[in-house]
Amino acid sequence: MEYQNLLIEQKEDIRIITIHRPQDLNALNTELLSELDCAFADASADAETSVIILTGEGKSFVAGADIAQMSTMDAAEAKAFGEFGADVFRRIETMEKVVIAAVNGYALGGGCELAMACDIRIASSKAKIGQPETGLGITPGFNGTQRLPRLVGLGRAKEIILAAETIDAAEAYRIGLFNKVVEPDQLMDAAMALAKKIASKAQLAVRYSKEAMNGGADGSFEGGMALEANLFALCFATEDQKEGMKAFMEKRPAEFKSR
Repeated sequence: MEYQNLLIEQKEDIRIITIHRPQDLNALNTELLSELDCAFADASADAETSVIILTGEGKSFVAGADIAQMSTMDAAEAKAFGEFGADVFRRIETMEKVVIAAVNGYALGGGCELAMACDIRIASSKAKIGQPETGLGITPGFNGTQRLPRLVGLGRAKEIILAAETIDAAEAYRIGLFNKVVEPDQLMDAAMALAKKIASKAQLAVRYSKEAMNGGADGSFEGGMALEANLFALCFATEDQKEGMKAFMEKRPAEFKSR
């Protein structure tokens, strides 16, 4: 697919997807959401890609959903738009491969929700993040009301959403919304370093671990226990498990084959 709003770069087994709609601060409209859906589906299907980094061009990661498009919607159109965006983000969240958000600037509304759909969030010290929707007369529409409480706790999430708060990178790190904060010129290096570290591990084990954590977060502790037990057992049917343990005992680096 030829993308109008995305830049795609491959660095060995790391896929970098950059949102490139700078004239609108990378705001999410239907076209951009469709392109993100296709880009992540392509990265997911690519056997040569282990980890995906998502970032934004210019001073925004994503400034929010496109208000110019939303302003003319009726209730039915708004529901369809919200469900489409939520479905795209859910596919990103549940895909097998690890997704790192490199939050370079504003991540507001839909941008905050997109960052939260990623597995790990590394941010520039100049990043700002929040859910300003109640100040626009709406609720978050791409599942921000569901993800934010799970990440930072119900009370703090209510404060951010109900008061339409925008918080800085230091506060987002303090409450656990960002995993790491670095200086702006170090952002992509930090994201790449983590991506390479994850890519060097046994990818089947990485994927099973992600599946177990997502499944446990979405359900009961007992259900998560059963899922983990099954995935743990599956690892022992892989060549990677045998290579990893053999390499450990032989005191050498493992050579994983994703088999």
